[in-house]
Amino acid sequence: MSIEIRYGSWEAMAADAKPIRLEVFVQEQGVPPELEMDAMDAKCVHAVAYSAEGQPVGTGRLLPNGHIGRMAVLRSARGTGIGGALLKGLLAQAEQRGHDEVVLHAQLHAAEFYLAHGFKSEGEVFQEAGIPHIEMTYYF
Repeated sequence: MSIEIRYGSWEAMAADAKPIRLEVFVQEQGVPPELEMDAMDAKCVHAVAYSAEGQPVGTGRLLPNGHIGRMAVLRSARGTGIGGALLKGLLAQAEQRGHDEVVLHAQLHAAEFYLAHGFKSEGEVFQEAGIPHIEMTYYF
């Protein structure tokens, strides 16, 4: 699948990122919408992946402290490398900003994906929005 990843502010990217996050986190996973959209969105760099047809199919964000979050790929586009491309792009953004490491809270079922991209598991499993997560760190 041919993809393009664009980066920008929440103001610039929300129209494409928000529907993906609502579909994946709120509709599929049952996360309350008031937890999904938060005040940090305005402070983050957002990435949106677009299909060859120009449709938004995945998203993620980089917080000012070097945390990656809100990684989501539409069900129809999973398994095509979009998640990996988004993750690599956000890691590059973090490195350009001078971060020595990147931290994220991975849903437990996605931990293998992050391990395959060089992240290390840290600590114990915890609940976030009613979903088991584990903290993971990538060191540059």
